[in-house]
Amino acid sequence: MVHGLVGANGAGKSTLIRCLAGVVQPDSGSIEIDGEPLNISDPQVASELGLAFIHQEMSLIPGWDVLRNMSIGIPLVTRAGIIDWRPMRAKAAAVAEQLGFGFTLSKQVDDLSTADKWLVLIGRALMADARVIAMDEPTASLSSREAVRLHAIIRDLVARGTTVIFVSHRLDEVSDLCTDITVFRDGKVTRRVVGERLRKSELVTAIVGKDLEIPEHGHDPTEHGPEALRLAGVGDGRMVRDVSLVVHEGEIVGLGGLVGSGRSELVKAVYGASRFTSGRASLDGRPIAFSHPAQAVAAGFGLVPEERRAEGLFLNESINFNINLARLESLVFSRFLPFLRLKLARLRAQDAADQVTVKAKNVDELAGTLSGGNQQKVAIARWLIDPPRVLILDEPSRGVDVGARAEVHEVIRALAARGTAVLVVSSDNEELVALCDTVVVMAEGRVVGLLSGTSITVDHLVHLSFENQREEGNAA
Repeated sequence: MVHGLVGANGAGKSTLIRCLAGVVQPDSGSIEIDGEPLNISDPQVASELGLAFIHQEMSLIPGWDVLRNMSIGIPLVTRAGIIDWRPMRAKAAAVAEQLGFGFTLSKQVDDLSTADKWLVLIGRALMADARVIAMDEPTASLSSREAVRLHAIIRDLVARGTTVIFVSHRLDEVSDLCTDITVFRDGKVTRRVVGERLRKSELVTAIVGKDLEIPEHGHDPTEHGPEALRLAGVGDGRMVRDVSLVVHEGEIVGLGGLVGSGRSELVKAVYGASRFTSGRASLDGRPIAFSHPAQAVAAGFGLVPEERRAEGLFLNESINFNINLARLESLVFSRFLPFLRLKLARLRAQDAADQVTVKAKNVDELAGTLSGGNQQKVAIARWLIDPPRVLILDEPSRGVDVGARAEVHEVIRALAARGTAVLVVSSDNEELVALCDTVVVMAEGRVVGLLSGTSITVDHLVHLSFENQREEGNAA
């Protein structure tokens, strides 16, 4: 059985899983396995009961090979307390064959694709003889083709007797993959479905408590301001080849295509995190070539990165700190008195947090305590203080529920209405359809299509993305 857990960020899904994992102790109710009430006092007990948990932030150890990562927590030791690698390797090889690994057990996990890293984590769960595997947003960073492959593996696991708890904000795949679904809202179950297929619209209503309109095609073209950002034949010598595009003042331009098409590499080079080796870039008609992101910020750029936890936020710092980070210079009393106006900083952070409806008691809370959707809102709120000339958002709704996604889109549109030129990278074609005035589709590092207005449809985006994608071999 595949049991889907869906709901808004902060609805209670993760807390429930932490209770199953023994990380959090429930204050009411009971947990039963095979009809027997149990007290899962810590993660070790959960593991001994056959429960395994794969989180969105992958728990792989860099620098280790596949075998050692799969063997973490597996008690195959000799009487002397030394790991017996022979049976360990034999068991890992059997699991690798079952999951269809296209790479060796000796391969470094650093060299694997995101999809293959997920296979390693599933393999670790099978090495531990897990009966129940909980997967948190397993397809959030995968291409459509990789997600289909993972779905096939999940169905095979279920056919072999494994139960899968599947947490995802991609409601289409939840509806297609899950036989049972539980919907959470505000810590309570709002709907349970057993052996029934729910339409996406019904799931959305159960999650947010109201109907949300999901557009089938882009909106009518509108007039925008003067040209802000122009790229002419730019390349980075690796993943980006001869890309040209224009973003006007007040325009939202999307970058579509499959994972690995070069979109993220393109925007990182624009932002100064890497460099272009060919072509030209300009802002308001003036040539630009940044060697560091600080130069891009000073010139009028903002970035909300794909990896918000690793690259976009200081999780051990407050919401206040994270929101004010990009505009600290405006908080200094004077050049001769280099102290920050802390009261102004707090007021400014609270105002920005309110604009994006961050759910927190106050802006003194640590960013790391927030749900994924609220962390994303904080990353965006940083750029509401003195909005940049060009704002780049890489996967703005990754791991964000449908309600928070609608709120994020509203903020992006409001920024564009104030004159910011917006460049959005997204693997979610529906997001590009709903949000963008123009979509540039990339494949193999090149532009393969440009859609605007009502010509922006999911069908067009999928067709352009896959028609121009080279056939992928077995992942290695």
